[in-house]
Amino acid sequence: MKYVFFLVLFPFLLNAQNTSSNIQETDWLTDYENAQIVAKKTNSNILMYFTGSDWCSPCKALKKDLFDTSQFKEVAKDYVLLYVDLPRKKERLSPEEMKQNKALLSQWNKKGIFPLISLVSAEEKEVASLSGYGSKMDVEKYLDFLRRNRKM
Repeated sequence: MKYVFFLVLFPFLLNAQNTSSNIQETDWLTDYENAQIVAKKTNSNILMYFTGSDWCSPCKALKKDLFDTSQFKEVAKDYVLLYVDLPRKKERLSPEEMKQNKALLSQWNKKGIFPLISLVSAEEKEVASLSGYGSKMDVEKYLDFLRRNRKM
């Protein structure tokens, strides 16, 4: 019986590991202060991505359709990426990270819209934001938004 349980659980474990490695592949930071330091050093804007990784279906689709693509990886080089996750399963994050993410939510995403991309300067001023995701047709809208708002 243990073996059957393991065989059923194994694909889920592989998928969970794969998801977190994708985030690391594109150099997403999770600490706001660190993102500010990097943004100041590189004279870049911070791309804050507000997501509910375990409950927001449009967030999951946006990640797959946009963030996991080579087109995004190319545009992302012009930004400091900050992954702001607000999962329902609180144990997915440390208490410190959850506290930070809630504070970022109240500062930069007051309406609590998911998914939301907020572009913030190293001087902590909002440059632009884009919210929502309906279908793959929106991917080009996101890429255009990111191309238009990068620093030259």
